[in-house]
Amino acid sequence: MAALGFVGTGTMGAPMVHCLAAAGHAPLVHDAAPDAARRVAERDGLAVAATLKDLAGCGTVILMLPNSAIVRSVCLGDGGLAAHLAPGSVVVDMSSSDPVETRAIGEALAAAGIVLLDAPVSGGVRKAVDGTLAIMLGGDDAAAMDAVEPVLASMGRVFRAGPLAAGHATKALNNYVSAAGLVAACEAVIMARAFGLDPARMTEIINASTGRNNSTENKVAQFILSENYREAGFALSLMAKDVGLAAALAGATGKPLPGVAAVAEIWARAEAGLGAGADHTEIHRYLEALE
Repeated sequence: MAALGFVGTGTMGAPMVHCLAAAGHAPLVHDAAPDAARRVAERDGLAVAATLKDLAGCGTVILMLPNSAIVRSVCLGDGGLAAHLAPGSVVVDMSSSDPVETRAIGEALAAAGIVLLDAPVSGGVRKAVDGTLAIMLGGDDAAAMDAVEPVLASMGRVFRAGPLAAGHATKALNNYVSAAGLVAACEAVIMARAFGLDPARMTEIINASTGRNNSTENKVAQFILSENYREAGFALSLMAKDVGLAAALAGATGKPLPGVAAVAEIWARAEAGLGAGADHTEIHRYLEALE
């Protein structure tokens, strides 16, 4: 493949770049915070792109950014990638983006001869570090997907989700299911304590029964009962954003589903109550304080 670029060397992007470098790739890294890009580059022996224009020679550019608005700015804004990448280049958006907006950005990039693929991830920082992320690849250009899949495989297991925006839609729906399961698990812990049960024992029983889910198996004892919330490593604000995207997707498809709307409202209120620095497992603190 032609030269590889990587935009967004934050909490998730930094370990993902490290996995790429360990697999023999040498991405040219860029971040809106120059020090963040410099630290990653120095760690892995890589070069820094001071501006998006410096990525002009890259045949593939991976994005790991906070939201669709920033993705749009990086791709289509003044001095963005569309102004610099050559026709035939591929942009891979690994951010947790709005699937409706992804389609719109894809159409705009296509007008410049640039292919957009979406490849959001699941697994959090731990799996980003280990290179074991679940990567949900969507796109309309089979050749581009074939070309980037070996690169993405350096960071985890790649699942082809469908056409463009299928990855982002799948990620939003996955996190909705995860968020709903965590709310249910936290509420069960709160009710167990109020009724005089041992929540640890209750969780053990649930994990041998039909109620078990990712949260009961991997979050309740480890982070919630221990109150080691911050060690879980995924921001509550990001979960609230993703569940909000799932609720918006329900609206865009004309499906007024009550469950996703209710869960999105719970997470939005928790974010407002706990602040931007809270971990997603601190949803337990928010629910426990309700009167």
